[in-house]
Amino acid sequence: MILISLPPVMTTNQSQSAQSIQYPVRTVKRAEQALRCLPFQLPLFTAMGSRSVSLQAIAGQEGVNRHYIKRPLSELAVQGNLMWLIQVGILRREVDGQGITDSFRLTPLGHQLVEKWANQGNILPPPSLWDRCYNALNRRLRSPL
Repeated sequence: MILISLPPVMTTNQSQSAQSIQYPVRTVKRAEQALRCLPFQLPLFTAMGSRSVSLQAIAGQEGVNRHYIKRPLSELAVQGNLMWLIQVGILRREVDGQGITDSFRLTPLGHQLVEKWANQGNILPPPSLWDRCYNALNRRLRSPL
């Protein structure tokens, strides 16, 4: 198994041990493809890096106004896409004292990928046709990490 180590991108309040997490190349590739193939824009993930973002802030015209998405999407469509990003290890769901909430944040892998693209022009690279096909196949099969 080949491992890849992305540059550390933690804030001061995040643990230093998370900076040295090494991910298999396959995991990083699948996560990058998932990010690039979905209808979200980098400002959404930048926001998720510093705070939790609710489903309502992403869906519909609100998401367009905040530059999180290019065109309005229903809450159901947004939630399905966010759940895929949880499965590939980019996002986690926020939990409060009463259980799971409707808000999302980045995982350490998500932080590393977002920081990488923020340093390369602050835009998500467009996916190739191969990326779209591979992501669709992975998503359909729900292959484990």
